[in-house]
Amino acid sequence: MKISKKRKAALAKYDATKAYTVAEASKIIKDITTVKFDASIDISVRLGVDPRKANQMVRGSVTLPHGSGKTMRVLALVTPDKEAEAKAAGADFVGLDEYIEKIKGGWTDVDVIITMPSVMGKVGALGRVLGPRGLMPNPKTGTVTMEVGKAVTDSKGGKIDFKVDKAGIVQALVGKASFDANKIAENANEVLTTIMKLKPSSAKGTYVRSVYISSTMSPSIQIDAKFLGQ
Repeated sequence: MKISKKRKAALAKYDATKAYTVAEASKIIKDITTVKFDASIDISVRLGVDPRKANQMVRGSVTLPHGSGKTMRVLALVTPDKEAEAKAAGADFVGLDEYIEKIKGGWTDVDVIITMPSVMGKVGALGRVLGPRGLMPNPKTGTVTMEVGKAVTDSKGGKIDFKVDKAGIVQALVGKASFDANKIAENANEVLTTIMKLKPSSAKGTYVRSVYISSTMSPSIQIDAKFLGQ
């Protein structure tokens, strides 16, 4: 495959065979990101777990210190007594039955769905639509709660959810190319620290096998696992 001039220029700015600290990788990723839009910065972590086993599932949420840089569209599926709280906190869509019907029809134009324990019976029926898109509310990520206002505020303010996929990889947004390198590094370290804390007791061998950071359309930079937190 022919390598473009931009990609050649990017690859010339770092050693692709080397693994860097989080801080170093964050500086490099800014330097090699040349697209004309504000590219997303993502981190990918390959874990030594078997996601097929329930006791090795890694999922959680983290509030990024500097936000994600992304405008999060939040749907609050709540009963009427919680609607005002959700709206005051900034939810983009608030309701229950009408939105459940819309989702059944294929509408999923949101980034986060927050709901209450008492209506999970209705929301659970949407699993086939929401599950594959990573939108199913879950108590472990704080999206099934009676503290609806706080959950909405957290999601709008930079809280992200993550979950290991079938290949054993966790992917998470850690900022935008417009962020300075220190903010990208601090956000990435927050995600990595949280993932480390979630290590299943049943996971054997090396937990974090590899870590890469990349931006939209950029090459990826390897982060040395022994430098996590730096």
